[in-house]
Amino acid sequence: MLPAILILLMAAPVFGAGTRLKELASLEGVRDNQLMGYGLVVGLNGTGDKRQTVFSAQALSNILQRMGISVNPTAILVRNMAAVMVTATLPPFAQPGTKIDITAAAIGDSTNLQGGMLLLTPLNGADGKVYAAAQGNILTGGFSAGGRGNSQTVNHPTVGRIPSGAIVEQAPPSVAPGSKLKLQLHQSDFTTAAKVVSALNNHFGGETPVARALSSAVVAIDLPEQWASRPVEFVAEMENLTVEADRKERIVINEKTGTIVLGKDVKISPVAIIHGALNVEVRTAFDVSQPEPLSAGKTAVIPQTNIGASEEKAKHLVLDKGATIEQLVRALQAIGSTPRDVIAVLENMKSAGALDADIEVI
Repeated sequence: MLPAILILLMAAPVFGAGTRLKELASLEGVRDNQLMGYGLVVGLNGTGDKRQTVFSAQALSNILQRMGISVNPTAILVRNMAAVMVTATLPPFAQPGTKIDITAAAIGDSTNLQGGMLLLTPLNGADGKVYAAAQGNILTGGFSAGGRGNSQTVNHPTVGRIPSGAIVEQAPPSVAPGSKLKLQLHQSDFTTAAKVVSALNNHFGGETPVARALSSAVVAIDLPEQWASRPVEFVAEMENLTVEADRKERIVINEKTGTIVLGKDVKISPVAIIHGALNVEVRTAFDVSQPEPLSAGKTAVIPQTNIGASEEKAKHLVLDKGATIEQLVRALQAIGSTPRDVIAVLENMKSAGALDADIEVI
């Protein structure tokens, strides 16, 4: 059964208002970097990896061997440790000594990381180099308790975070601002790219344009002479320029939750909509035939099948030229449409060419 319909109408932007260039685009080469490492969490209260997880015992044996203690990994059984994968996001231009947050997730059969401490774990980038080292006490934000077949779990105790749990060891590869810059639009669009070029040339350019669009997603910029020695200040000034971004109208549908997000002023062509529902019900009842006492008859079960069909009266809507999607939604709500009805109507209107928007189902 679908939940009650939830429809969000996105109003069109106010005329004259714009979006900062910082929200629309980013500098090419200035990006985050993903880090990952393998580590051990110790200090657990009997909720660590069991015998089936062999790599955690092997990892502990390797750590002890580096400390001068030789232990056969097949001869130890430790329930207070767990093998985890540690991940982090390294921001651009992060300098050695900067602290970043990390996430640790169990990869064995540990049931709870609560109260555990992550041992020193190197974090590698995609190039295999170590960029940070992580260590610290894990915060799970949940717990698991119980015994003898009864247990209670709150949130997800096998994944935890360590705020500021890693220290950057070396700076990531980043492209510093220079005399030539490239802007990458977050949403590729020719109209928006042209507006960005126009805003940059109007603000920074004199007789010579400083920006040009290379494609619908990339804008090339040549630093003006007066900004040549101050590229960082130029980028800061550029990021605060406002541009009226142009985006395609889109309707996002989540049938599982009954949520529909759509633009308030999406135009629809003149169209008549007739929508009804046909319900078919098949019901089987079992009757028991009981013979008379002391007779030679046998008890028999006789199925009785009844088939019924009912069809609701079709609901009719007529929308005039210039009608918006908001008017359509309000009309559908007024006649008691369900989320499935609204989704079916929107998809059919798109197929009929009466809806000027893209439909995305998630």
